[in-house]
Amino acid sequence: MHPDGIPVLYTADRLLHTDPVRTIAAGGVLARGGVIEWVGPMPEFDPGAHPGPLAREDLGDLTLMPGLIDAHVHLGFDGGADPVGRMTSESDVQQVILMLASARELLEAGVTTARDLGARGYLDVAVRRAVDEGTAEGPRLLTAGAPLTVTGGHCWFMGGEVDDEDGARRMVRQHHKMGVDLIKVMSTGGYMTSGSTPWRAQFTARQLRAVVEEAHHLGKRVAAHCHGIDGIRQALAAGVDTLEHCSFMCADGSTEVDPELVAAIAASPVYVSPTMNSDVRTAMASGTWVSPVGELHRRGARIIASTDAGVGHTSHRDYAAALEALEEAGMPIDAVLAAATSRAAEALGLDAVTGRLVAGLSADLIAVPGDPASDLRVLRSPRLVVARGRRLVPRPRALSHVEPSLTGLRA
Repeated sequence: MHPDGIPVLYTADRLLHTDPVRTIAAGGVLARGGVIEWVGPMPEFDPGAHPGPLAREDLGDLTLMPGLIDAHVHLGFDGGADPVGRMTSESDVQQVILMLASARELLEAGVTTARDLGARGYLDVAVRRAVDEGTAEGPRLLTAGAPLTVTGGHCWFMGGEVDDEDGARRMVRQHHKMGVDLIKVMSTGGYMTSGSTPWRAQFTARQLRAVVEEAHHLGKRVAAHCHGIDGIRQALAAGVDTLEHCSFMCADGSTEVDPELVAAIAASPVYVSPTMNSDVRTAMASGTWVSPVGELHRRGARIIASTDAGVGHTSHRDYAAALEALEEAGMPIDAVLAAATSRAAEALGLDAVTGRLVAGLSADLIAVPGDPASDLRVLRSPRLVVARGRRLVPRPRALSHVEPSLTGLRA
């Protein structure tokens, strides 16, 4: 958005559409008041159809494309060696400062929409409001508050402990009262909580159904953290909207993909959010981790891009690594780009808001060197980020290499 409120016409040598994926030469996007007013090849632009003052920014040898979507982040985790230790030792004020910095880092990575899937004290709701009001820089945020977990279960320290159906329903209603956008439930344990077992289910099928029923009654979607097969199966049967991680984890840390369960996932309306990141990518390359993403994609599962940003050794600025990992796990580039834009928007209930370069949708766009449709690596360094019409020039990217850890691989 121009400082004087004047609409801006962004032009570049290439324009990438992601629904379906196609690249056109000499494209442009006209943004007015945070909304896309026109998009298409520049030879087709008619200035007379857009009267009044008009600012123009010619980006040259770059590609304009929709802003990226990260379906699973944790703003309150710092991506360091001990994110849980930092969260549990910090005051609410310190946490909000970290979360605002994390939101800015996501934006610099080209992420214009993100779901925060775990924060304490509804601090994520406060951060979302600050971004919405324009007092802080960050992507459009969907917030879940504290994940529902059993007493002493995965991420209990965020404050979402429940142990029966009535307690689960009350917690969902409390979250709704406090202004969250969706509900997250820990269907299995996780790696970042002492005493938690990732491959075991935490809730009964009836308890999970109670969470989903109450959330859907209130118009909210449900994201289920699930590693082990039992937890995945129960979450799917309960009718959750997204399966987070969905790693088919066994007790020895290996992956054992259940063909019948994969078929059931593909036949359902659920979306799979596999939380790929640089640690996962390193583990796949070394042969210490086999991702189920390729098989899920081949069978027709609806996969969306997510990173688990903030967990051990996973920076909020390293979004591109997740997309490269999806490709290396067996997804073609066009499917990866859709997973990061239009399909992710659909999964989050935002397909009428963002995810595509279409007139009437939010002015969420980025500009990158090269052509993402042929090389995902160009997404590592966005040269321009526009979120809801607000323009940001990313700072230079400086990520140091870190060795992968089990904690960083899978929360």
